[in-house]
Amino acid sequence: MTPKHFGPTKLDAALVPEIARQWGTPVYLHDQAFIERSCEQLLGMPNAYGLHVRYAMKANSDRTVLRVVTAKGLDLDCSSLEEAARAFAAGVPYSRMMLTTQQVPLDEERLELEEMIRSGLKYNVCSMTQFRLISGFAKENRVDLSIRVHPGAAGGGESQTRDTGSEYSCFGVHLKDVPTATAMAAELGVRFTQVHVHIGSGGDPDKWRENIDRELGFVAEYFPDADTVSFGGGLKVARMPGEKWADITALGEYAAQRIKAFKEATGRELKMEIEPGTFVVANSGHIITRIIDKKLTNEMNFLIVDGGMELLSRPLLYGSEHPVAIVRQDGALLSSEFDAVATGASKPFGIVGRCCESGDSVRLDGDGNIVPVQIVEPEIGDYMVIGGTGAYSESMSPENYNSHRKAPAVMKRLNSELVLIRKKQTRQQVIQNELEVEL
Repeated sequence: MTPKHFGPTKLDAALVPEIARQWGTPVYLHDQAFIERSCEQLLGMPNAYGLHVRYAMKANSDRTVLRVVTAKGLDLDCSSLEEAARAFAAGVPYSRMMLTTQQVPLDEERLELEEMIRSGLKYNVCSMTQFRLISGFAKENRVDLSIRVHPGAAGGGESQTRDTGSEYSCFGVHLKDVPTATAMAAELGVRFTQVHVHIGSGGDPDKWRENIDRELGFVAEYFPDADTVSFGGGLKVARMPGEKWADITALGEYAAQRIKAFKEATGRELKMEIEPGTFVVANSGHIITRIIDKKLTNEMNFLIVDGGMELLSRPLLYGSEHPVAIVRQDGALLSSEFDAVATGASKPFGIVGRCCESGDSVRLDGDGNIVPVQIVEPEIGDYMVIGGTGAYSESMSPENYNSHRKAPAVMKRLNSELVLIRKKQTRQQVIQNELEVEL
């Protein structure tokens, strides 16, 4: 059974005005204890012959988050050379990273990639072009490779934009090209010792099970040297009331059963790997904003807050929902969607940010229309707090849109101390790379 702590980190409303006084708003807030518990649960996932857990650092690539995660025993999955270099700068050795990227490194990037591989980085081949370019280096240096396979199977993501296994997604070496890739590898004497498939984020756990069976099938057929099979990430989390977490114990037990059956059929023991990102950090985070205005049209009441899509673009990109809480300036909790707390009569408000964009709202429907949120009416100066924002908020949002500056980030440590982990971007930093051109 999934532990009770795996809902959004419970908001300590009394901390909200304290954080706002120290670091201003908007500001990101993270909870170290939650991140560590997430790591522990993943490391305890049932398995047959060993488990390797990598954190998908694209979810949140802040150096303090990376240090917390790797200190708990998770390694990293990087989506770009830049992410790998960033993690190395945070103190993580390349030997604890795998690179799974759409990039085709050439020239200086190619030299950088080779040096990373020599230092222990695992290269996950994601296209035939990548394999042709790296195969000679792999042969010469006796480097074993991983390969990401595109299974041609739809339905692995929570939405079309998060489905990475369908024919409308371009990630990985397509299954139809695998015989060509493995024949080339055999001719060169290059080994694929790991096979990786990631079918999407937040999808149906039954699709995850189907992926296990599908992947083990083509591992048996095409990859005689594989000793590790990665089932990707995308484990479902529950940000909103009524949503259900993926039961990772049940998923692990199913994977272990299928891997044991694989051994009975082939005589080969496979180590299991997973690469969650959202599961580790999503519900560790909140965004604290301040209500700066109220407006009323003929159709809707609006609250304007000082941070929106430039802090959290998931509602606009995916139609994702995040729970909203209202905290008074004295630290009293007025209402909370996730905890079903309301201290008085509620009314519907469209909650919007300060960007000049119609989709700058915390809640949108499938057509991009603003959906009002039922809350206790706050006053200007009170706080609106958005939950479930530890993943794919800081790392993915267009923070300099309208020239807004990237917000600071704070972490609540294990001893409940609040510590600043990233300063607010300065105006000079926004424009520092712009050049003075004589016109």
